[in-house]
Amino acid sequence: MIISMQNVQKYYGANLVLSDITFEIKPGERVGLIGRNGQGKTTIAKMLTGEHKPDGGQFTIRKGTKVGCLDQIPDYQDETSVYDVLARGYGSVREAQAKMRVLEEQMTRPDVYESETTLEKVLRDYDRLRNVFEQGGGYEMEAHIERVARGLGIPEAQFHRPFRSLSGGEKTKIGLSALLIERPDLLLLDEPTNHLDMHAIEWLEQYLESYEGTVVVISHDRYFLDKVANKIIEIEDGEAFTYHTNYSEYQKQKEENLLNQFNAYQEQQKKIKKMQEAIKRLREWAKLNPQNVSFHRKAASMQKALDRMEKLKRPILERKAMDLQLEQNDRSGKQVAELERVTKSFGERRLFTEISELLVYGERVFLIGDNGAGKSTIFKMLLGDLEPDAGRVQLGSRVEVGYLAQEAAPKDESKTVLQYFRDEAAVPMEEGQARGQLSRFLFYGPDVFKSVKSLSGGEWTRLRLALLTYLKPNLLLLDEPTNHLDIDSREALEEALDEFPGTLLVISHDRYLINRLANRIWALEQGKLTNYLGNFEFYKEKRAERLALLASAAQPEPAVREQKTPEPPATATPASTLASTPASTPAPASKKRIDPYVKAKLEAGIAEDEARLAAIDAELSDPANSSDAAKLQDLFIERESVQQRLDELLDKWMELEG
Repeated sequence: MIISMQNVQKYYGANLVLSDITFEIKPGERVGLIGRNGQGKTTIAKMLTGEHKPDGGQFTIRKGTKVGCLDQIPDYQDETSVYDVLARGYGSVREAQAKMRVLEEQMTRPDVYESETTLEKVLRDYDRLRNVFEQGGGYEMEAHIERVARGLGIPEAQFHRPFRSLSGGEKTKIGLSALLIERPDLLLLDEPTNHLDMHAIEWLEQYLESYEGTVVVISHDRYFLDKVANKIIEIEDGEAFTYHTNYSEYQKQKEENLLNQFNAYQEQQKKIKKMQEAIKRLREWAKLNPQNVSFHRKAASMQKALDRMEKLKRPILERKAMDLQLEQNDRSGKQVAELERVTKSFGERRLFTEISELLVYGERVFLIGDNGAGKSTIFKMLLGDLEPDAGRVQLGSRVEVGYLAQEAAPKDESKTVLQYFRDEAAVPMEEGQARGQLSRFLFYGPDVFKSVKSLSGGEWTRLRLALLTYLKPNLLLLDEPTNHLDIDSREALEEALDEFPGTLLVISHDRYLINRLANRIWALEQGKLTNYLGNFEFYKEKRAERLALLASAAQPEPAVREQKTPEPPATATPASTLASTPASTPAPASKKRIDPYVKAKLEAGIAEDEARLAAIDAELSDPANSSDAAKLQDLFIERESVQQRLDELLDKWMELEG
């Protein structure tokens, strides 16, 4: 057992957050720690890292267990490089490596190699350091760091940048990579998919499936939990409930358990009622027959049995969730939005070229693609905030847009939730009416007087959804709407979107949401917009088929087919001669042997350069950099250099394949 909690309690002031937490985690298990926001998942995580202590019960973690979590990565403010952060888990190895380099230099000096005693001491020290280097995985260090960084979309060209110069999302991604590279005994991840695109999420899923240590993931990403977790621990009403399965099976088991618990509760209530009625009758008979003490004795005995009975809690079959009902004031025309041969660049960086699509009333379209591909740019053009460089972007007749941006709560917003809602609704509204509307989105009582700048990510999203509900648009543009929402709120949002009569265009990497709602997917990849008539599973299947077809088309003709040309050159060996060639003198091969090492190195370089191009493109499109002319110029120059190198690598790869 690596972790054990028995009847653990935790208070925050007078508030009992965890009342009776009991669970165990074995080495090698991959645990999904789930529950509604505010149930105490983060509190449990802080106990696992030693930051918090329980106020009651027993909590044990196996002695010597190395726990890794994102909060342990310092926010370096010096010149610490990205590579230094990534390699922090190899501290002793890198220290040994540096000392070995010093000793290697010493061994080249005459005063060392000409002195037998000195040389022997240097060699002993070197051998000791080499053992530290080998046992710490020094020979695999570079490959391991590059593998994880490439998988999560961190280009090697970023390794030498100061960590402090990165954005918050980039720092989170680097910190996650550093944790994976460090390989702690207990890997603790809190919402790891929030800052990753789909390719990085899928890579992380594969990595965690083969992780040798124990993994505990706090996540609301149901698709991710299905792929990664083999055990679910749900925190609910201060207690922990364990399910030895993935998320989908947990849902089925929980539903069955709730029904069984409710049936058991009803049966016990019937039994209690019968016992209470019997006790009442016995006491009444005792009053009528004061000489008959047996009635008193039986009533007292039955009352003791009733008092000793362990009362079952009434199970809650339905929890309070957002009462989200999306309506439209008026339906739009059939053609809701049109992109016609649209091209957009930022400086010398081309996002997409001549993309064309038509959005029709009632459709539910999901726009997917890597970070920095230009998805939000398409939204801004539809909103009229950006103009295309070429082509046409046009909304249809009677289209009323409701937009949910992917943004944090404004830190300079001093208004309360109630003030913000009434002002943004743009329609005179009584306080009681506004509070009633907000209560449907779980803002009760004093919650409406919270300042907007203090809201959590989930609360900020719920507030903006409340506004969308009140404004009743007929076209919803939603940018990562499920980020920061717990599973109950996600399900409420899904229900509302499923019943919405208008048109949906959604940017999301929530594959569960896409599978449930999408009837079309627009995939923005390599500057082109590809249309898939189905959900995420359909997209995966068709994209794999398309990539396989492209790979097949790129393969050279087999040698046998080359011999079937109708008029071979005069110098070619006739087929009959080939057939009779002695075994000792085989015919020359039609294709040279490919060195697998050279091919792998080329492919690694291509992947690295493609990842760096994507990272540069993301920086170029970052509004924070738009006013920094010097930085933009440096990025443009670097992009040209990386693109040129990538072109050369691709030429070499094609030459090798050909």
